[in-house]
Amino acid sequence: MTGHRGIGLSASNRQHCQRNRMSGDLVGVWEVALSDGVHRIEFEHGTTTGKRVIYIDGKEVVRRDWMFKLVGKETFTVGGAETKATINIDAVSGFAYEYTLEINGKSLKKYMENRAKITSTWVLNLDGVDCRVVLEKDTMDIWCNGQKMETAGEFVEDGTETHFTVADHDCCIKAVSSGRRRDGLIHSLLVDGVEVAESTE
Repeated sequence: MTGHRGIGLSASNRQHCQRNRMSGDLVGVWEVALSDGVHRIEFEHGTTTGKRVIYIDGKEVVRRDWMFKLVGKETFTVGGAETKATINIDAVSGFAYEYTLEINGKSLKKYMENRAKITSTWVLNLDGVDCRVVLEKDTMDIWCNGQKMETAGEFVEDGTETHFTVADHDCCIKAVSSGRRRDGLIHSLLVDGVEVAESTE
């Protein structure tokens, strides 16, 4: 489940999570799209012991077994670029808690809105393999399935072309002016000369 708040788990979901994590303390699940992939962040909070455990893509990255303070925050990094993330634990009322995720100091929602402006993403299938290609517009870095690609850029008559190869396929991201200052450049991905539709994450 994607969101900027931790999810409340029903009894059946809690049992399912218990089988997966061997703990009934799973209180938050978020999916965060970064250049190197979509990462799943899970947070366990034991409200009797104060235990805090964070998993990224199923791998434990933070564990604190005994915490006297039940509220607070946990800061960690996610993804190949070690993007800063923080889970905030706030008391709502009585023994109810709210869990929010921040990425680079912004709420997840704000971060994703900003990210949508500075990246373009394409999802396609090449030779039976799903590929996720991400262009970082500010640096012109290109990522495919978590790997930063070697690229060669060139100026052409109507803009620029950035060439790279994925599994023996010639790929090119073209940047052309939209003709409107507010919209800036339009980026399109061509694989073996065929344009691929951009994805929304």
